[in-house]
Amino acid sequence: MAASAGKETPRELDDFEIGRELGSGHFSRVKLATRKSDGLKCAIKIMKKPAPGKKVQFDTEVEIMRRIDHPTIVKLYDVFETEDKVYLVMELLTGGELFDRIVDVGHFSEKDAVEMTHKLVSAVMYMHEQGVVHRDLKPENMLMTDESKEAAVKITDFGLSKITDGHSALMKTPCGTPGYIAPEVLHMKGYGREVDMWSIGVIVYILLCGFPPFYAENDALLFQQIKAGKYEFLRPYWDPVSDQAKDFVAKLLVVDPKRRMTAEIALAHPWLASAAEHAVSTHNLSYVTENLKDRQARNKLRGIINVTRAMHRFQGTIDEGLPAAK
Repeated sequence: MAASAGKETPRELDDFEIGRELGSGHFSRVKLATRKSDGLKCAIKIMKKPAPGKKVQFDTEVEIMRRIDHPTIVKLYDVFETEDKVYLVMELLTGGELFDRIVDVGHFSEKDAVEMTHKLVSAVMYMHEQGVVHRDLKPENMLMTDESKEAAVKITDFGLSKITDGHSALMKTPCGTPGYIAPEVLHMKGYGREVDMWSIGVIVYILLCGFPPFYAENDALLFQQIKAGKYEFLRPYWDPVSDQAKDFVAKLLVVDPKRRMTAEIALAHPWLASAAEHAVSTHNLSYVTENLKDRQARNKLRGIINVTRAMHRFQGTIDEGLPAAK
């Protein structure tokens, strides 16, 4: 990191025209900025330096964002720091969340889903090749570059991501978002990068019908469903969706991570190849936008809680009476 002494604004910010505030939270605020050298519009996130107990994870997040460079992943341009603050200079994303865009446009086809999925899987394959596991892939972490029709989707938020040593490296920390978390994380016996592909399976399922494959009134029941891999392609919502699309989802939502498609295998699946061959339907999947518009469905998608706390709370419950992992 580039460093500046004291608690004043870092001198590196002299290279930028600082504009209006784009947003703020408990621990940070984001400002619009323009780089003077080339006119690049960007976002500068200003935050307090992490507490000692969180410094390792923060440093890992920054290292990951410096390491990766892919058109479907948000870019980190630079990092500055003072004695008490950190400044992250990032790619400017003003188009909102992916699912909000789908609702706003009002038309979403299986062809759109194929193209979106291809980009996401390509990005995940790239991350895995770089030794990075995201561990929290979900629609809220997929943002649009701007509000134009040509806007690109970007994967964001590497706060829970991990750098691994290879294919066999197992992680132990339970993390993620309940509706998108893989069964092996719930089993708490170690897991690998396959968890990202499970999350992609959940996201694609939602893209094709507008609601999640796993839903329950409480997290104990939700975790039971996930560990058992219990979901359905409910009629009539899935009637207009191709068998290839259903097969793609089914090969991702596999409880046994060893049998789950890798990103590389997923890219070779006939469903993703169908877009290039112009063999996939452009018919509007009206159920998708209708279901995403529905307040209850959107609350389900956005009912985010701390999964570590939830797992500890229900650990005794989720292990009772469940079938063995397939």
